[in-house]
Amino acid sequence: MGWTIKSFHELTSEQLYKIIKERINVFVVEQDCPYPELDDKDFVAYHLFNEEDGEIIAYARIFSSGLYYDEASFGRVIVKETFRKRGMGRELLKRAISFIHDELKENDIKIQAQDYLRDFYASFQFKSITDVYLEDNIPHVDMIYKR
Repeated sequence: MGWTIKSFHELTSEQLYKIIKERINVFVVEQDCPYPELDDKDFVAYHLFNEEDGEIIAYARIFSSGLYYDEASFGRVIVKETFRKRGMGRELLKRAISFIHDELKENDIKIQAQDYLRDFYASFQFKSITDVYLEDNIPHVDMIYKR
């Protein structure tokens, strides 16, 4: 199927189910982090995903400015484990940033990144703006991108 971006209300129930399933597999099961995955923010987000053979293999949710932070934002960034180390994460980020710039007409992007991915996000010109802190017992850092 390839890359798709939809608002919450454009998602089919099957797409939503697959997205939530994969988010839980990565954030709750793989990272052993019990937390409330469904946080009511999906309703106002755009959902960027790549589906292959009926599976969600990459995903991020995107927010316009003022919905999560004062700046536009994205989060819940995942690449299915069997598809990592193939450039899928880089493609996902390029598409998320392009959507924010081209469709939402936003320049600045703020994210909450897991600290071990700091260098990955820095390769896209994101800069750390906080010290490392724990979020759900996982080291995070806030980062910003200014166009």
